[in-house]
Amino acid sequence: METLFCISIALGAGLIMSRIAKPLGLPSVTAYLVAGILIGPYCLGKIGIEGLGFVSHENVTEFKIISDVALGFIAFAIGNEFRLSQLKKVGGKATFIGIVQAVVATIFVDIALIALHFMLGEDKLPLSMAITLGAVAAATAPAATLMVVRQYKAKGKLTDLLLPIVAIDDAVGLIIFAVSFGIAKAIDHGQFSITAIVVEPLIEIVFSLALGAIMGVLFTIFEKFFSSNSKRLCLSVTCVIFTVALSMIKFEIGGVHVGFSALLVCMMLGTMFCNLCDFSAEIMEKTDKWTVPLFALFFVLSGAELELSVFTDITIVGIGVAYIASRSLGKYFGSFASAKITKCDEKTSKYLGITLLPQAGVALGMSVTALELGAVGEMIRNIVLFSVLVYELFGPVLTKMALTKAGNIEPKPHHKNRKHRTAPAKI
Repeated sequence: METLFCISIALGAGLIMSRIAKPLGLPSVTAYLVAGILIGPYCLGKIGIEGLGFVSHENVTEFKIISDVALGFIAFAIGNEFRLSQLKKVGGKATFIGIVQAVVATIFVDIALIALHFMLGEDKLPLSMAITLGAVAAATAPAATLMVVRQYKAKGKLTDLLLPIVAIDDAVGLIIFAVSFGIAKAIDHGQFSITAIVVEPLIEIVFSLALGAIMGVLFTIFEKFFSSNSKRLCLSVTCVIFTVALSMIKFEIGGVHVGFSALLVCMMLGTMFCNLCDFSAEIMEKTDKWTVPLFALFFVLSGAELELSVFTDITIVGIGVAYIASRSLGKYFGSFASAKITKCDEKTSKYLGITLLPQAGVALGMSVTALELGAVGEMIRNIVLFSVLVYELFGPVLTKMALTKAGNIEPKPHHKNRKHRTAPAKI
């Protein structure tokens, strides 16, 4: 009973906040996140009544399965942007920009935090922490970006580049993190493993893409056995959920740990489906409508999960501010320079970096891995939580502003008066 109360209150709070946010011109994503904070452990949850909001972070994590499924559908939708016709136009540019902006963001954060390391000392900012945070900086949140694009029906040169870049960013981020984290562990524990640094991340990417491709082919074959839209929609939902479940499998081969990235697997699933299935556009449109409440619930839960207690530690706040500033500059200038090199138009070059600021799921996953560093890992986790809080609240707003400035979001006309009813003619 408490579980159902929590879900209904979460959705209700999200709807109410989205209504409040609309006149303010704020994206629904921001409204959902704020709603999550309000019904989370630091606000409504303080009352301590189970079912009436989330009383603890453990209470929020009980709904992790919803977040996992939502991320699967988000990745599936982004994969749908990789149509061959579209890739022929922007594939090369998106790949180059995706790699460059991720690497530049890492370099900017590394330089800033290593400089702080020498200023503050090893006790307050260990070198291993600086290097790990630099790797986390590469990751971008696809969920918030996709939601803003969908809500405002953004279309244009910037949007065409943005979604493929966000997808590529995940693969690049995994490689950068694996290499940097391996170096950080070598500094912290004196252990250096070429397998962990190079082999395992490459295997994860290759296996993820292979699994997604296989599931995409099977999905396309099975869809042909059903003719009604309702059955095809049901099969789509089944296939995405089943693929998310498969991507959670982990095993070991000859001392090499093998796992999958759920985001990459589901992105490849969507990519294969949209290129192999003749009626994929119709199915995707219906799937998008089905996932609206799921995505709303996902972002409300994300807001409830945000750790507000990090504001009480001045060291974390200080390092967090330096991390956010240097990462933002790295994303912006990395995108700007690479967009110029690939001869993108002026508006795309100018505003692309701003749309890549949101950060959440992938970065949080990296911060969990960083816990292997012990006390240093705990600090990394808290700094990432602090940055995610800032990026998730302000990132969607900035993304909307950038897309609007670039001309990809058309402002809605304001009608002061509704059509007046015509009075009946007098006879």
